Amino acid sequence: MHSDKSEVRTGLLAAVMAHVLWGVFPIFWRQLGDVDAMQVVCHRVLWSFVTLVLYFPLLWRSLDAETRQELKTALRDRRTWMIYAAAGFLIATNWLTFIWAVNHDRVLEASLGYYINPLLNVLIGVWILGERLTGSQWTAIGCAAFGVGIMTIAGGGLPWVSLVLACSFAFYSLIKKKAPLPALLGLLLETSTLLLPAVVFLAVIESTSSQGLLQVGDARLMVLLILGGTVTIAPLALFAYAARRAPLSAIGVLQYIAPTMQFLLGVFLFSEPFDRWQLLGFVFVWIALALYLLSTRRATAMIARETGPN
Repeated sequence: MHSDKSEVRTGLLAAVMAHVLWGVFPIFWRQLGDVDAMQVVCHRVLWSFVTLVLYFPLLWRSLDAETRQELKTALRDRRTWMIYAAAGFLIATNWLTFIWAVNHDRVLEASLGYYINPLLNVLIGVWILGERLTGSQWTAIGCAAFGVGIMTIAGGGLPWVSLVLACSFAFYSLIKKKAPLPALLGLLLETSTLLLPAVVFLAVIESTSSQGLLQVGDARLMVLLILGGTVTIAPLALFAYAARRAPLSAIGVLQYIAPTMQFLLGVFLFSEPFDRWQLLGFVFVWIALALYLLSTRRATAMIARETGPN
């Protein structure tokens, strides 16, 4: 029992660390503001792939013989590669949008995207998986939509950064439900499907443009881009560790650490414009999340009462 409690605590600590790292991502990517967002994403793909390849032997040794055989079988399946190619496209879209937003003073819009992402996941569950929602969950979605509507009207257009981030990650999560590999091995496959286009793009930039980093000769930027691989993989590794040890209900609540930190960074560190209409829109989104979390907690408690102790 003591061992189980200790594992849960370390799992929760790992989850908190993962979400804090995601929350401070804007500070890191802001250091690369002078580099085109597409170049940053291609370097992120390249160095994430390299980091995972270096980590792969350790990861492989941690698996038992049966799991290794299952993975080998999955890797020979064309469907597996199609799943991870689609996931790679969606996560690259998410990365590109987020990095562009950070370096164009749109961190608040980025945080909004990750706030509404869980609610979009719920809608996808209804539309695609045939799940049913409670009245509270429908009310939550309505509140979120109303909040986004306020910001759309007040801002003179849709918060497209928020919507692209929310949609790309929601569909990425849906695809990963079908994915047969563990998190980090899956990310290795995703980045491997993106590796060739990323390397070709970087080669073309270096050979035909004065914007290539090798031509610019800025060692600081190059070091930051290489570190981008570790920065990308570290929170994912922590999250994968947490997912095996901490209760999913707790992890579900902790996921709001990152967008909250990004929101605070946008307002207080980056001093992005934040008027009363944006505040009102965020308030409706926060109310929506509170309703959603409350309904989820009630549903979990009801299931626990019905099933009883195992």
